[in-house]
Amino acid sequence: MTSSLPEPRGGVLAVCRNPADGRFLLVKRANAPDAGLWGFPGGRIEPGEDLFTAASRELAEETGIHARAASVLTALDSIHHAPDGRLLFHYVIVAIRCVLPEDATTITPRANDDALEAKWCTLDEIIQMAGRSSRGVLDLARLAQNAS
Repeated sequence: MTSSLPEPRGGVLAVCRNPADGRFLLVKRANAPDAGLWGFPGGRIEPGEDLFTAASRELAEETGIHARAASVLTALDSIHHAPDGRLLFHYVIVAIRCVLPEDATTITPRANDDALEAKWCTLDEIIQMAGRSSRGVLDLARLAQNAS
């Protein structure tokens, strides 16, 4: 029997912290889910693409910043329902810690692809974004800060 429900898809988030000043690279999303909210760059894993390649690619596409995907921070679900309770989509998202090369710590990100804006943010600035950021951004930033 074939299900009419959307199947879970794989996605990544690129969690990049600048070692020079401790700030995190965030983007303001242009598309659903979380359109208009700040979060870590990310998106779908392309067929045949591994997690680290997907994270590095999404980071570069959305911000113009190139970094090395270094480790898995955590995995989480992004499950969204319509007002009538119908399942709209389900992503299993893997947060990947990305490391900047030393010569890239002064690069200014530029919003591209499906990002409206891109900027470096301190942990305090992320705390102040409550209500304007995607669910879990602060927790991921703290997790990445402890992993560095």
